[in-house]
Amino acid sequence: MNINILKLLGCLFFLVVFYSGMSGCSKKIYPPPARTPQPIAVQTPSAEEPAAKPDDQSLTPTQRRYTVMGQTYTPVDSHEGFVEEGVASWYGPKFHGKRTSNGEIYNMYGMTAAHRLLPMNTLVRVTNLDNGKVVDLRINDRGPFVGNRIIDLSFAAARDIEMIGPGTANVRVEAKGSVPKEDIAGNFYIQVGSFSSKENAEKMKNEMQQNGYKGTRLQESTRDNQRLWRVQAGKFNNLLSAEQAHTRLQGQIPGAFIIAD
Repeated sequence: MNINILKLLGCLFFLVVFYSGMSGCSKKIYPPPARTPQPIAVQTPSAEEPAAKPDDQSLTPTQRRYTVMGQTYTPVDSHEGFVEEGVASWYGPKFHGKRTSNGEIYNMYGMTAAHRLLPMNTLVRVTNLDNGKVVDLRINDRGPFVGNRIIDLSFAAARDIEMIGPGTANVRVEAKGSVPKEDIAGNFYIQVGSFSSKENAEKMKNEMQQNGYKGTRLQESTRDNQRLWRVQAGKFNNLLSAEQAHTRLQGQIPGAFIIAD
């Protein structure tokens, strides 16, 4: 065989081996398939209200710190010597029949008001500085949370000091005392739980009745498109008896709170 032919065949063999090795080194590497995350078990709390901060546990719910629209408020411990001046507003039909912060049903024809800091059931005297008109009211709600307003009056109170038309007025707010709790009559209950299971709600209702709260009831409601059954122990004929029962229950059910019909 011709020597030149042998050399040519040798070169071809070398090239075949070389390119085979190169193709092995350049093989495409694919990442491993992504792992499917494991579902996380979420436990639904029995009470729908958020738990209080540890240092707030001894306070009634309306005396605890709270945050609205990014602003945190700390209610004052006492009404003694409280005086302030600022802008008053009023609220009426849109809120009529809805619950106030202390659990009562808002009555736009009652002589009440909302304040951000004063204790519930504080008696205040509101003076319209624009015309000198005066009205005495009881605090039973939180607010207002708009601009520089310091107090929200019921429709009836606003009408008495002639601020319905203007909508707001410059006022002085003076704390005058507090209404004795035994004098605040009504139908009061203590909400002790809120359940997505009616069966669990019935069990708690029966337990409360066996423990002496014969008027305990279930109230059905909907929240975030979920049906809930609220267990409300009671009933109590005045605020004082409701608060006494609330104190007894709070050790076992820290999230319990008073409502009123």
